[in-house]
Amino acid sequence: MQSAPHFDNCLIIVGQMAGACETRMTPAGVPISRFLLEHQSGQIEAGVPRLAQCRIPVLACGEALAGMAGQLLPGSSLRVQGFVSRVNYREGEYRLALHAARIDLLTTESESSED
Repeated sequence: MQSAPHFDNCLIIVGQMAGACETRMTPAGVPISRFLLEHQSGQIEAGVPRLAQCRIPVLACGEALAGMAGQLLPGSSLRVQGFVSRVNYREGEYRLALHAARIDLLTTESESSED
């Protein structure tokens, strides 16, 4: 199976960290932090305003990202960029997660200045 270019699977989403971050080590010794990101925004769909809401699990792998994620406080405003893939590769398991490549802590000023 041929894979798509990396830019064909890129998600950037802003939200608030919902709950505490959990960090564990893989058998290979790689730290992985996991938290939920809660998003809410107004969107236009088929010309009609709509409220978009979701909670998406975020996986931050590696020392730098997992370490940063582990220091975040619940309720922190974040912009997370990465790719979407399955949480794990067990047979029949298709829950999705955002695998972070970058996590930015936002302030109220930076959120409004970049919209």
